[in-house]
Amino acid sequence: MARADHPPSGPAAPPTAGKGLQSGALGLWGNTVIGLGATAPAYSLAATLGYVVLAVHDKAPAMFLVAFVPMLLVAIAYRELNRAAPDCGTTFTWGTKAFGPWVGWMGGWGVAVSAIIVLANVAEISAVYTLRFLGLDAAADNLGIRVALGLVFIIGMTYVSYRGITISERIQNVLIIVQFVVLGIISIGALYLVYTGGAGDQAVRPQWDWFSPFGVSGSALAEAVILCIFIYWGWDACLAVSEETRDSDTTPGRAALLATVILVVAYVLVAVAVQAYAGFGTTGIGLNNEENADDVLSILGDPVGGAVLSGVLLLTVAISAASSTQTTILPTARGTLSMAVYGALPQRFAKVHPRYRTPSFGTVVMGAAAVGFYLVLSLVSQNALQDSIASLGLAVAFYYGITAFSCVWYFRRTLTRSARDFLLRGLLPVLGGLGMLWAFVQSSVDMLDADYGYTTFGSLGGVFVIGVGMLALGIPLMLLCAVRLRAFFRGQTLDANTPILVPDTGEPPIGGL
Repeated sequence: MARADHPPSGPAAPPTAGKGLQSGALGLWGNTVIGLGATAPAYSLAATLGYVVLAVHDKAPAMFLVAFVPMLLVAIAYRELNRAAPDCGTTFTWGTKAFGPWVGWMGGWGVAVSAIIVLANVAEISAVYTLRFLGLDAAADNLGIRVALGLVFIIGMTYVSYRGITISERIQNVLIIVQFVVLGIISIGALYLVYTGGAGDQAVRPQWDWFSPFGVSGSALAEAVILCIFIYWGWDACLAVSEETRDSDTTPGRAALLATVILVVAYVLVAVAVQAYAGFGTTGIGLNNEENADDVLSILGDPVGGAVLSGVLLLTVAISAASSTQTTILPTARGTLSMAVYGALPQRFAKVHPRYRTPSFGTVVMGAAAVGFYLVLSLVSQNALQDSIASLGLAVAFYYGITAFSCVWYFRRTLTRSARDFLLRGLLPVLGGLGMLWAFVQSSVDMLDADYGYTTFGSLGGVFVIGVGMLALGIPLMLLCAVRLRAFFRGQTLDANTPILVPDTGEPPIGGL
């Protein structure tokens, strides 16, 4: 196979230099912030924690720990692959190197699908919580106003992403610090009230049994884990900006591991605090009251810090969702950039802005796709919009699983070279991949039920149709690309031995070595 100084021939051959991104713009913390911002911790907890409790009762802290295990194992796979091939295409690039162009392309599609789905939902949340923070509850309930403001958030964050990685990092630094400070205050405050007797009769003291996953049925476990996968999802944005990070072959992997550890600590703390303060009653603020499931964080705002903190909490969730809007566009646009550079998408997606050093066309397309998806689901059915977020875990488990298995197969010839390679490039990634495969299959079976979610399509659950349907939509699109971009699908522009195109790291180990 051709080396870095002798690239493959043909019209779709990649260039010999990097992709034109701003190399060395991020350090370890800046990269970690991008990953944390993409998870939107405040929004993710507000939107999902209540449903986790409904699924597994008092075992929500245990579910965060259980879901953290495959996340950590997948993060290890990301780190190992990034050390060998630090490419902004992540799953697309690694999947292609390991399993060929068809699997790699679908892995890239899985990344794009998850982004499009979540962008529509975080825009909605940003709009609703901003309006509530301003005291405009009637406007928050008005579909036209809500959608218009949501579109403003998507367009605004698309513009920020378009302007460059440095300004994106600076904004994310502020937004992520605000989120964790507010989450810490309300959690510690709630636990203080529980232990001092100021939380009310509904409160219960934390118990060690909350941290044990035993006693949960397989279906309930799958439902909770797929929800938790959504809550954790986003840390892999660290790897998608690897080419703009100093020491791109090592720093992004460390940032991904650091982000996942920070998240599990924060999530378990908040889950324990919410359960202890609210209790598990079926009325009032009890967590088994389904009316509280949409936003359990609001339960703590006013009691812990009064009207001021309650308002700050509303603003924090709005900020969290807005920050996720931006940090979701960042990695996805870079994924399409990589796909275009290697000839898997039209070359227009490889366009990089000469001044801002960002994938300009891909960024605009991602913003436009999110706008279209948001408008369609909002105007057709609000229930469909809610079901789309429930389906998101399928797309995430899909491409996380591809990445984990790609790690094992890519390094298969060297797994017996040392105990470290066997463990970190073989055993742990394959366990992470199997965990994602189980979550995908079990959740898909459960989601087939017409009673799963708020919508149905004939006898099928709407969550299943949206989740699997969006992934399946990639097949005709891939076939269309295969007709027009034959070099990539013949393995001529990217395979296991193709040097990756990063300007500041030299030529990395290739061929699984």
